[in-house]
Amino acid sequence: MVILAADDRWFYTDDTESGAAPNWIMLGRILRTGQLPSLVPEHWMAGNYPVEGQGGLWNPPQLLVNLIAPSVDNMVLLATGVKWAFSVVLALGVYRICLEYGARAPWAAVAGAAVPFTGFALFYDQATWVTALTGSAWVAQAWASALRYLRGRSGPLPTFAFLYLAISVGYVFPALVAAILTGCLMFGERLAQRSWRPSLRLAVVALCAAAGGLITYLPGMLSNSVTWRSDQGFDNDNFLTAPWSDTLNSGIPSALPGIEAWFGEVQPFPVTYIAWFVVPALAFVDWKAVHRSVRGLSGALIFLLAMLMATAGPSVMGPLRWPARLLPMFALAALVVVCVLVGRHGTLHNIRVRAGAAATLVLLMALRSGSSSPEFMNRHLLWAGAALLVGALVLWAASRAREGAVVSILMLSALPVAYFQVASTTPHPLAWDLPARQSVAKANFPDRPGTTLQLADRAEVLSWTANPEGVYRSLVFGNFAKSLDETYVNAYTPIGFEEFAVHLCMRHDGSSCTDAFDAAFAVEPSTGRTYVDLMLIDRVVLQRRQYPDADSQMPPPGWRWVQSPPGSADAVDAVILERADGPISGRNGRIAFADGVAATTVSEGYATSRVRVESVDGGRVVFARLNWPGYTATLDGRTLEPRSVDKMFLAVDIPAGTENGELAVSWTPPGQDVGLAGLGLGLAGAAVMQVLYLLQRRKVRRDRSDEAEMVPVPTATVG
Repeated sequence: MVILAADDRWFYTDDTESGAAPNWIMLGRILRTGQLPSLVPEHWMAGNYPVEGQGGLWNPPQLLVNLIAPSVDNMVLLATGVKWAFSVVLALGVYRICLEYGARAPWAAVAGAAVPFTGFALFYDQATWVTALTGSAWVAQAWASALRYLRGRSGPLPTFAFLYLAISVGYVFPALVAAILTGCLMFGERLAQRSWRPSLRLAVVALCAAAGGLITYLPGMLSNSVTWRSDQGFDNDNFLTAPWSDTLNSGIPSALPGIEAWFGEVQPFPVTYIAWFVVPALAFVDWKAVHRSVRGLSGALIFLLAMLMATAGPSVMGPLRWPARLLPMFALAALVVVCVLVGRHGTLHNIRVRAGAAATLVLLMALRSGSSSPEFMNRHLLWAGAALLVGALVLWAASRAREGAVVSILMLSALPVAYFQVASTTPHPLAWDLPARQSVAKANFPDRPGTTLQLADRAEVLSWTANPEGVYRSLVFGNFAKSLDETYVNAYTPIGFEEFAVHLCMRHDGSSCTDAFDAAFAVEPSTGRTYVDLMLIDRVVLQRRQYPDADSQMPPPGWRWVQSPPGSADAVDAVILERADGPISGRNGRIAFADGVAATTVSEGYATSRVRVESVDGGRVVFARLNWPGYTATLDGRTLEPRSVDKMFLAVDIPAGTENGELAVSWTPPGQDVGLAGLGLGLAGAAVMQVLYLLQRRKVRRDRSDEAEMVPVPTATVG
C-alpha cells in the first residue's frame, strides 16, 4: 500500500504493461477454448509461444494467472495482485531459508520482510520484469526445501516441485540461478556434514527437475538458428553489469550506482540498495563465535560469493545478457547471511566500540554513494543521518532486551524508505502509460477486423501523447493489441524470427523504421507477390510522424487510403491503407500463393492447415506462416519436405500428377517428444526418490523402536 500511495501504477510498468499482462490475457483466451497455446501465425513477431518461453506454458501457477487474466478488466489491479502474491511467496521463502540456517523466527521475519524492497527487485522485478520476480520467489522456496532435504527434515518432493517451478517460468535467469544454487548447497553441505551422500541425493532431485524443465527450453534452443539470438557470443560492453564496489551502496536508500543502462552510465534509481541496516549490523556480530555457524552457512556464503561474481559480467554470454539482473539474488543471499549471523551471534558487548564501527560503515557508504552521484551528496548524508538515528533507537530497544521492538523497527523502517524511493522516481522512467482497463482501451480503439500491419516507431511518439487519451487510441506498441483482442503483426518479443524482423526492420517492441513501407510492398522475386500479399495483410497502419505525406501519394496497386473522421485519433496519429477489394485473410485459409497447383483449404487451425490440392505438372503452395523449425508436411499420408520462401515463408512442393490430394502441414514445438519424456522421467525420478526417503525414514523409526524395546526395564524390589 505504501508503494501504491506513491505510484498507483508502479506494478504495471514497462514490460509488464507492454508485454506480460497482455500476453496473460491472450493466452488465457486460448486456454479457455480448451487448447494449450502454441502457435498463432498472424502474430508474426511473437506468435510462437513455446519458443518465446516466458508464457509459462508448463508452469501451473502461471497457467492459473493466464486463465484468470481475461476476466480482470483492470490490468493494473491484475498486475498488482500477481506481483503481490509472488512477493509473499518470495518473502516466505527467505523466512524459511533463515529458519533452516538456525536463525530465530523474528530475525528470519526481518530478512523475509526486507527482500521484496531491495533495490533491483523493487525498481525492475516488481515494477517491470515480472517473470524475474516469479522466478526469484520459486528459487527462494527451492533453497529452503533443498536445505530441509539435505538435512533429513523433509522429503525430496518439495525441492523437486519448487526447482521445477523456477525452471518452467521460462525466464532463463531463474533456471541458471537454480543450477548455481544447487551446486553451492551441495558443496556447502558436504563441508557441513562431511559426507557427499546428502548432496548426491539433492543432485539427483535437481536433475529430475531439470529433466522436467526441458519441455520449457527445448523449443527455443532448437529454434535458435532462425532467431536474432543465433549469433550472439561473449562480449562485455558494460551494459547492466554491476561493479563490486557498488555493493558498498547497499545501505543508502538514495544511492544511484554507476551501472550503465538505458539512462546512461548512472542508474536513475538505487538498484544496489539492500537494506539500511545490512552493513552496519555486521558491527554487532560476535565474530569470535561465528566459527560455530560458518560450516552450516557454507552453502549460503558460497552462493553469496557466486552471485557477487556473476553480477560483474561479462554483459553478454550467448543468450544470457545483463548480469545485473542477478542483483536480487545477491541481495537475498546477503540478507539471509546477515540476519542469520545477527540472530545467532548478535552482541552488545563493547557497545561503544561497535556503535562507532557501525557509524563508520554508514559514513563510508554515504561517501561511496557520493562518488557515483555527487549531485545528491546532501541527500546521501541525510539518509546516513537517518540510519544512525534509527540505528540508535534499535540499540536502545536491544539494550533493554526487547527483541520484538527491535525487529518491528527494522521491518517497519522499510516502508518510509520504499515510499521515498518510489515517490522520488515516479513515474517510472520506463513506464509506457498504456491504458489500465481492457474495456476502456477497447472502447477508445477502432475495431480493425482481419490482420493489421502497423509501421511506426515508438521513439517518434511525443512524450505528452503517450497515454490512453493520445496515441494509444490509434497505434499499438508491444503486446497492446492482444489486450484489445485485435490481430496485429506487431508484438513484443525477446527473440524474433531474424529474417522477418530484418526485412521489416522491426524491433523487439514492434517498432519499425521508415524503410519498412517499401520492404512490405516490395515484390518477393520467386512468387511475384508482395510481402503483404504473402502475409495476407488486410490493413496497413502508418504513423503520421514517420510518414507525414503518405496519404498524399498514390496508394499501392490494389489498396486505397481510408479517410478518418476529422478530429479522430486516427486522423491525428495514423494513416490507413486497406485493400480495395476487401479483406483477404481467411478467404482460403492461410494459403498465400499457389503456383501450378489448385489449392483449397479444407480446415485451418493455429498449428495445422489441411488443403485439397491438384497439380498436373507439379508446383508449390506457399503459406502465410513463418517457417519455424517443427513443421512437417504430408500428402495423402506421404511425407514431404517443407521449405522456405525467401528464408521466411513456409512452402511445400506438390509432385506432378497429384489428383484430389490432401496436403497437411502441421507444427509441433521442436523437441516436444523429448521434453514430454523428460517431464515423465523427472516426475518418475522424484517419485522414486520420495519412496526411498519414506522407506529410509520408516527404517530409522523401526530401528529406534527396536532399541527402545531392548532397554531393560528395572524391576521393583521389596525391602
